[in-house]
Amino acid sequence: MKDTKSLMRKAHFLGTKIRNLRKRNHLTMEDLSSRCVKINAESAPSVSYLSMIERGKRVPSETMLEVIASVFQKEMSWFLDDVPEEQAITPVKGSRGGISGIALEPNFLFSNEILQIAIPELLSQTGTTGRQFAHLLIRAHQEHHQNHFPDLERAAEEVGQKRLPLNTADLLEIVKTMGMTIQWFDKTPEAVKSELHNERAAIVTSFYSPPNTLYVNLALKQRPLRFKYDLAVHIGHCILHDKDTFKNVLIAGHGQASTLLEDDNDINPSANINPQDILHAWRDFECSFFAGALLCPKVPFRHLLDRQGYEINTAQLVEVSEAVAMRRMTAVSPYPHWHYFDAYTPGKLKAVYRGNGIPLPWGNMREVKDPCHHWSVFRMIEVPAEGTASQISIMNVNGEPHIYCCESIAVADLAGNNHVLCAGIDLNHAIEAQGRNALDLANSLKQTCVTSGGSTPIPRTIKNDLSTTARILNIAWVSRGIEGEARLICPRGAVCPREPSCYQH
Repeated sequence: MKDTKSLMRKAHFLGTKIRNLRKRNHLTMEDLSSRCVKINAESAPSVSYLSMIERGKRVPSETMLEVIASVFQKEMSWFLDDVPEEQAITPVKGSRGGISGIALEPNFLFSNEILQIAIPELLSQTGTTGRQFAHLLIRAHQEHHQNHFPDLERAAEEVGQKRLPLNTADLLEIVKTMGMTIQWFDKTPEAVKSELHNERAAIVTSFYSPPNTLYVNLALKQRPLRFKYDLAVHIGHCILHDKDTFKNVLIAGHGQASTLLEDDNDINPSANINPQDILHAWRDFECSFFAGALLCPKVPFRHLLDRQGYEINTAQLVEVSEAVAMRRMTAVSPYPHWHYFDAYTPGKLKAVYRGNGIPLPWGNMREVKDPCHHWSVFRMIEVPAEGTASQISIMNVNGEPHIYCCESIAVADLAGNNHVLCAGIDLNHAIEAQGRNALDLANSLKQTCVTSGGSTPIPRTIKNDLSTTARILNIAWVSRGIEGEARLICPRGAVCPREPSCYQH
């Protein structure tokens, strides 16, 4: 008790500082408690005790405070001084003001009536199809909500009871309780082939035929992880859409139903938006998100990721594909500033989630001719690598440099197409959460890269700041990325920041 009594005389603002640091880093009390357990299980505070500490009802022992300080990479003395709160760690409250809170003017041009006239004309003039526009709307909706869809999470949890992992037998039992039967096929029916939309490198993996039959490609017997995913998607279709008569067709390859692509010569511009395109695209998204939540329930998967340092091989522990695990990272992590890419040929991203606002002139709509080949996701396509690869990157966003870190892995889909999966985070927000000036840090690293021809080992002073941030985030591949070179990247060659430009010729 001696150390607790000595702390009581200095702990006037201790609880407030712990709470503000925790919230600034997007951690729940449960997250903070579990991270303390990883450091010292015997001295770690429980969630209830942590709550009392933050409210000033309890004072932690010296060893317990040492554990908490270690999580946030702070000296113990920082929690015990007489300074009430640092502005830099005070959570942002209230609505956004300034220019970001000003409505668009003249706002009458953005009325529903005007937009209903203008949008079809815009699509017609730009050669954008209704299906492409539907997926763009869904991506914007997804990013607006930072991949947070609690209703879909709850629906999946009710079905799967938060079991982790769910094995194939569990899923087949759920399918059976829903009154569905499974039929295997080795040749795709002609009526279903129409869903490929002229895609040459795609294969139908499964489809639902009303009222109760689920047809599955025999190839999935050799791909159990894909079989589990397809079952989860169809379960979602039945739960969310009550076995609607709409054919739910799942495709592996370039023409994946949830992220349709088209080449320039496939596009047939139309001024009409087919409501069915919007409906089907939305259902694809809902069912895919449901499947991820069923196979990787939020709280158990989040705890597992935290124990494993967000390594991609966590997918093996829960018996899902790397794609499912990496997409779920963006939804379950307490840190909200994630992105996820699934790239096939250079310039073509099949699936895109850029929740941190990465500026992309390409996506699941068009291919560009000059993608930046310094992006990790495209470098791995050009130069295949074994295992995973981490990269620190710097790119301008709205005129300001941001530091990113990502982890990429090369895989092959059921149709035999090689592609690269990439999950990453925007580090600027995490740096700011520690009371540091992220823009100054990013500008310094950017200038070092420019003078070094576009890439450089990270200077020691910057590495120290990034290492502290990586430990707080508890993401192992951020720590690995810091040990490599930082690279300048850009959305495309026309805005290359390198001197000389990669595309000057």
